[in-house]
Amino acid sequence: MRLAHVRDRHGPSGAPWRLVAAGAANGDPATGDPAPRSWIELEVARRRAVAADPRLAHNSVLHRRPIGTLDDVLAAGLRVEAFRDLVEDFEPRDDDDDAVLSDEDLVFGPPILRPPSLRDFYAFEGHVRTMWERRGGEVPEAWYRLPIFYFSNVSEIRGPNDPVSSPAASSELDYELEVAALIDTPALDLTADRGETAIGGYTIFNDWSARDLQREETTVRLGPAKGKDFASSFGPWLVTPDELASARARDATGPDLAMTAEVNGVETSRGRWSDAQFSFGEMIARASADARLRPGDLLGSGTVGTGCLLEVRDATLGRYLQPGDEVVLRVDRLGALRTPVVARPGDRS
Repeated sequence: MRLAHVRDRHGPSGAPWRLVAAGAANGDPATGDPAPRSWIELEVARRRAVAADPRLAHNSVLHRRPIGTLDDVLAAGLRVEAFRDLVEDFEPRDDDDDAVLSDEDLVFGPPILRPPSLRDFYAFEGHVRTMWERRGGEVPEAWYRLPIFYFSNVSEIRGPNDPVSSPAASSELDYELEVAALIDTPALDLTADRGETAIGGYTIFNDWSARDLQREETTVRLGPAKGKDFASSFGPWLVTPDELASARARDATGPDLAMTAEVNGVETSRGRWSDAQFSFGEMIARASADARLRPGDLLGSGTVGTGCLLEVRDATLGRYLQPGDEVVLRVDRLGALRTPVVARPGDRS
């Protein structure tokens, strides 16, 4: 099951986001087609289900109230799986059903619009080793034992095709290729074995970096701060864990799925999710130790090996990102997250 927030492409400016879903038979990534062509508007599907069986309005929390955004549904105490019966039982009325929307008519937003928090981990040894070697050091022994993370900024969340610009004080804009997990139920002191039971779905995460700002900040052993908090991109939709299960071997830290990045149509990064040192279950165990995770919280995997220009710039693009570039991050079964890089507006006050 895949969920997304959408607006009409030619609708009024500032129209509210609506929640849609693609069924398993529509652009199923397991069959090699990761891009759904049509989407079911879930509020219309809910109203029709209640009209057909009025008892649902009394017996089902999901059917009792209008479906707004995924943020609203999670705040009401429901989990992502609550939509499954609604999606699987939906049957179009005809070939021109107004509950079925074409992707060509839609603009997609972040899978979660207002995450309460964003923790970004550091889980891929290839990336970590390269970062330490550039500083003339070795990976600390503690990294192999502890899933390490930092808190990022949740006020600058971007969705698919939303532009990103470099901070005013930076000239070294970089992408970072990651996967993010969405927490969809309260969690506290979970074990690693149970950690992934708190995940409602996965999405692609671009953890944008201003390398020159980050380099200066981290010399004082705190941060990153302004090198990171200007933009975080997520999308293009949320994919539930069951759609990835067949790509995961027993005891693997993650599904054996390719992760790639392109700049202006040229591949610059390639890695695999299964190369992670830690599973999301282990990351969630670390994050939930003595602290409550809330529905809507996001956890990033950290950058896959070779997954940023800091690692591969000299061998690929030969520079950092500039206005006019387009960055496309792809993860098998999760889709493609596109971002245009634009010049920073002169006055945003």
